[in-house]
Amino acid sequence: MAYVKGENRQQINMFPKIIDDYVGEDNPVRVIEAFVISLDMSELGFERAEEPILGRPAYDPRDLLKLYLYGYLNRIRSSRKLESEASRNLEVIWLVSGLKPDFKTIADFRKDNKEAVKKVFKQFSLLCKEWGLYGQNLVTVDGSKFRASNSKKKNFNEKKLNRHLKYIDTKIEQYLNELGRDYHNYKACKKCKLRDHCTKAKRGRSIYRSIHQDLLDEVDKRTRENKELYTKRQMIVEHPFGTIKRSWGYNYFLTRGLNSVNAESGLAFLAYNITRAINILGVKEIVSRLQAV
Repeated sequence: MAYVKGENRQQINMFPKIIDDYVGEDNPVRVIEAFVISLDMSELGFERAEEPILGRPAYDPRDLLKLYLYGYLNRIRSSRKLESEASRNLEVIWLVSGLKPDFKTIADFRKDNKEAVKKVFKQFSLLCKEWGLYGQNLVTVDGSKFRASNSKKKNFNEKKLNRHLKYIDTKIEQYLNELGRDYHNYKACKKCKLRDHCTKAKRGRSIYRSIHQDLLDEVDKRTRENKELYTKRQMIVEHPFGTIKRSWGYNYFLTRGLNSVNAESGLAFLAYNITRAINILGVKEIVSRLQAV
């Protein structure tokens, strides 16, 4: 029997005459298009939200936001990979009307619009609430662990904190002993280096002892007092984190800094919410509702 054969590469095969025919009416990219078009980019605080009159033409932030939303919906986060998709992916070509921004432009958009991106996540959440997609019977808050690139000076765990505290206590004792042996010189010198070192060490010890401790104690207390609610919280909250981390592979962050990470997580959870809304309402219904806004 013969093999199943593909088409002849030399055969002439025309693409649709208009870009709008590249994607079907029930394609999720149409939700991205309708949602972004419904946003007031100036009110949300996006850079270059108004069309510039002078200077070199800039990319419309709407197009770059569409590109990022498509990327996070399809497990593509890297600015270099998004640049590549804009040249070969028919859905992306349709979504951004054939534009081909370079990776630096794409990366700068996320870097320069951190707060605005977080507001977009909030905007879609308000739409979901308006559409009755939230039960609102029980509100739960939870956290999860993601790998990230962090400064060693700002990265702590219990073992590391104890090691720092032990070191600081040793240094303080050393400084105090030296000050005691040279008390007269210490008293005469208002800017004594030993005194400054001792004061700085005590301040550091106070900071280390206070890191997250009160919060951890409070969480532990509430967990013990509300075991039944904690079980419900696991059922409600674990699913989104599990899907985003395990199924979508978003178990680490690409950016550094708390604001950048918050913006990146906002894009990931916005993509999750859009997916959930599409599964419940369907593409055509969401597009219809967004166009009526």
